[in-house]
Amino acid sequence: MAEGELKPAAMQVEAAEAASKPRFRMPVDSDNKATEFWLFSFARPHMSAFHLSWFSFFCCFLSTFAAPPLLPLIRDTLGLTATDIGSAGIASVSGAVFVRVAMGTACDLVGPRLASASIILITTPAVYCSAIIDSPSSFLLVRFFTGFSLASFVSTQFWMSSMFSPPKVGLANGVAGGWGNLGGGAVQLIMPLVFEAIRKIGSTPFTAWRVAFFIPGLLQTLSAIAVLAFGQDMPDGNYRKLHKSGDMHKDSFGNVFRHAVTNYRAWILSLTYGYCFGVELAVDNIIAQYFYDRFGVKLSTAGFIAASFGMANIISRPGGGLMSDWLSSQFGMRGRLWGLWVVQTIGGVLCVVLGAVDYSFGASVAVMILFSLFVQAACGLTFGIVPFVSRRSLGLISGMTGGGGNVGAVLTQLIFFHGSKYKTETGIKYMGLMIIACTLPITLINFPQWGGMFVGPQPGATAEDYYNREWTTHESEKGFNTASVRFAENSVREGGRSGSQSKHTVPVESSPADV
Repeated sequence: MAEGELKPAAMQVEAAEAASKPRFRMPVDSDNKATEFWLFSFARPHMSAFHLSWFSFFCCFLSTFAAPPLLPLIRDTLGLTATDIGSAGIASVSGAVFVRVAMGTACDLVGPRLASASIILITTPAVYCSAIIDSPSSFLLVRFFTGFSLASFVSTQFWMSSMFSPPKVGLANGVAGGWGNLGGGAVQLIMPLVFEAIRKIGSTPFTAWRVAFFIPGLLQTLSAIAVLAFGQDMPDGNYRKLHKSGDMHKDSFGNVFRHAVTNYRAWILSLTYGYCFGVELAVDNIIAQYFYDRFGVKLSTAGFIAASFGMANIISRPGGGLMSDWLSSQFGMRGRLWGLWVVQTIGGVLCVVLGAVDYSFGASVAVMILFSLFVQAACGLTFGIVPFVSRRSLGLISGMTGGGGNVGAVLTQLIFFHGSKYKTETGIKYMGLMIIACTLPITLINFPQWGGMFVGPQPGATAEDYYNREWTTHESEKGFNTASVRFAENSVREGGRSGSQSKHTVPVESSPADV
């Protein structure tokens, strides 16, 4: 056969191979992760995953904190004591501690899409059951089981870390987590308005607050269906398809678990996250009642003030993620670490001030808003670091960090806001001191290839060596570490300005085969 006749056949094969490669509307890196963040786009699979993840997490936040805005009504109906209310608040965030760790493992093994939709659907019945509670114990139980849904935060962060390149992962995680956390603020406005609307239709207060719980329950159900119908685990497809085709190594729980629990950086970030996100959860539970009781404002006014704390997430947590990425572009990983320590420490100082200005309504509101900006920005800064701790155990480490947030919330409420041991304003001051103290361990985090806050990188250390330590020689020879190597290549700027800048390796509307 002539050479000229072979060329068309070869071109057909190349064209077929190119057609089999995924095509994206967004610029991507060598790992097909998006190198840009188009906030108002629904481009599949990157931006559609973003919108599905933050909205489903938002709905879970609505459900978990649907009770606090209506607490004065629920308290009078069920005869709740201060201890009952405190115990229920602890229950709402304690259940998710272990569920978040389990969620991280599920993300590593079956993917964020199935993991997220499953926990959302499993916890939905508890939201509907809030309408039929008739005792302090049943109130505690529904808050406990509804709180499991907050584990969807882990799948949100894992999903974003799987869809966006290292230079944009802080921003993507920050916006997705921040907009999801908006539910904690929005619910303070939504539930009183829903209650009033139902009451004006003709229901009694006894019935109206119960019917109101069907709204967050319905939203949570619909969000899970949307995740299943329109979500995709990875840029190249869902886990099941990738495992079946051999494009992704199907890992074991033992290996994922071992590499997560033996990485000290994961434990430090779990502790520090307990005193930014954990504090946020604690404040969500107590702030409306605090302003209602301390300053004698109307329930709707207390709800509006409490909403402003959570609603700050629309800019604060995304701002923290954006700051993390910017600091990385200037100073590398060391910039991310310094940024987290400074912002979270300032948040602790403002928390102390908030407890000290309890004599002034105006000053309390102003300081609370400033405090919310810093403590929530620290959450965004934290998850600007988490994706770099491990690649093989990313889901479980995200779960450990998220679970640490819930542990911090439980301990904070148990120590300072349970029963009548401390006045609420005194508890807030002590909480601020805890934030400052528990932020100090960030100074101990060190990446051999990038350094830490006070120590530079080790000579000759590389990101590829760091991530390859999670794989045996036999696994590397089989190519199981390919994704880790690509991530290392795209993380070079974490070394600071001296490192090369990550570039778009695949242009818009192209496939990897085209470049």
